[in-house]
Amino acid sequence: MAVMATHVITGAGSGIGAAVARRLHARGGEPVLQARDAGRAKELAAEFPGARTLVGDLADPDRLSWAFSHQSLPDRVDSLLHVAGVVDLGRVGDLTPKSWRHQLNVNLVAPAELTRHFLPQLRASRGHVVFVNSGAGLAAHADWSAYAASKHGLKALADSLRHEEHANGVRVTSVYPGRTASPMQAKVHQQEGKDYDPGEWIDPESVATTILMSLDLPRDAEVNDLTVRPGN
Repeated sequence: MAVMATHVITGAGSGIGAAVARRLHARGGEPVLQARDAGRAKELAAEFPGARTLVGDLADPDRLSWAFSHQSLPDRVDSLLHVAGVVDLGRVGDLTPKSWRHQLNVNLVAPAELTRHFLPQLRASRGHVVFVNSGAGLAAHADWSAYAASKHGLKALADSLRHEEHANGVRVTSVYPGRTASPMQAKVHQQEGKDYDPGEWIDPESVATTILMSLDLPRDAEVNDLTVRPGN
């Protein structure tokens, strides 16, 4: 009897994360959906019947270990999908330490801490860690310093993890989507003072397709870095 794959997913409430969760849920996987609080966990459980939830605030990575110690973690993890992220645009001369810390915590420190927690299960299953990065993780532009720094750091985390865990059979993929139609993109446009038309940007389902491709690749190959850009 085939073992049902278990996938831990952050950011499953909207955008790319929701698209990935729907696809994995529909094909019979066992999603474990991270939620920032009990209320959000209840909403995710209603949206994905049968899925498990895991409560922990990514904005406070120092307390994730404590939060997880009060919950039942999955014994098996086949993939850990870091999709959640936050963005707060601003010039270096204007951004406060609070804004820097919030973006670094959610976008970089929390993924590192989640990975640390689930590495034993990932090693046992010869699993896969996927970091949904950003074009900002490859190039930084005006007003994007804190977000881009967090995503450049995420690339470094993924690259180091890949080298460290290769001998253990753990695959590591970074995906760098361009602008994707999502609530985050709507917020970016608002901060930029621009009108938002989701039809101009990548559909989250298209990014989900690339993520699932990397997960489904036979064991003789590994996608290290995958850049996805708007096709319109």
